[in-house]
Amino acid sequence: MVVSRLALRISALACAAACHSPTADPVAPHTAPVGGAVVADARAPELFAPGVITGPPTFSPDGNTVYFTRKRTIMVSHRRGDEWSDPEVAPFSGTWGDADPAMAPDGSFLIFASNRPASEPGDPLDGEWGTPERKVFKGQGGNLWRVDRAGDHWGPPRRLPDAVNRGTAVFEPSVVADGSLYFMDAHLPGNFRLYRSQLRDGRYGEPVQLPFTDGTSSDWDLTVAPDESFLVFASDRAPVPADHGDDLFLVRRIAGTWGPVAHLGPGVNHPDTGSVKPRLGPDGHTLYFLSDRPVSGAPPSAAGGPPVFHIWHVDLALSLNAAR
Repeated sequence: MVVSRLALRISALACAAACHSPTADPVAPHTAPVGGAVVADARAPELFAPGVITGPPTFSPDGNTVYFTRKRTIMVSHRRGDEWSDPEVAPFSGTWGDADPAMAPDGSFLIFASNRPASEPGDPLDGEWGTPERKVFKGQGGNLWRVDRAGDHWGPPRRLPDAVNRGTAVFEPSVVADGSLYFMDAHLPGNFRLYRSQLRDGRYGEPVQLPFTDGTSSDWDLTVAPDESFLVFASDRAPVPADHGDDLFLVRRIAGTWGPVAHLGPGVNHPDTGSVKPRLGPDGHTLYFLSDRPVSGAPPSAAGGPPVFHIWHVDLALSLNAAR
């Protein structure tokens, strides 16, 4: 169900764990159910900066600065040798409910989702989505905003035009090399769908729905390679069991056409828990994502309480080669 799954994804941001030295339990071998192509196993995912970076990361081009969401605020941390600095509130965040930062590949601007009003003063944006019945979520809406880099600081946030922000549930931006934008949106009836808006002469064009997403399944959280050669997204589509949560899927783009959707298999996904919020690192093939899979040395989720999520990372090189 869309509403419950989105609530789980919101809890993933709110409940990202603060464990300082856990190690991951090994992933049990399994065969994914029939119903979706399975990409060959990647290397086993590892925890990323536990207790410091507690939301899906987006990096500066040199990989030495990371932005992420914590409690609906965008935070920033800097690499200091082999460690990350204590996170601070990003200068453009901290007043409204902000999330989903996405850095342009060249570092010149960053796009994020926010519930801030189109103009101030105003109230936080309400969100509307859901299936089969659409519901209004007070203060939980999202539109996409942009901040431009000016020397060593960020300029003021600017709301993207109505051509992009067509409703009140526009989230999860991903920026590619030419500045064009991918995102998820629920302005149409049904589940969330994935879109692309071409940037041309400094203006975003009418979004185009990606060919493999039509609202029959819940498709979320896409991250796109800068050259648009592939993307990864979260979904509850087959072969994901109904009571499992979302898994991660890979789609390659060949000769300008998006190919078939491939389940990322047990090398990335976990047989017992979901995986959401994928992000590509600045090298273009390291995947970061949220998952509540077991972690040795970390306390389990409380009975009846929300799941405990951590940030994981894995090299997708093997999966990308297998999907050629």
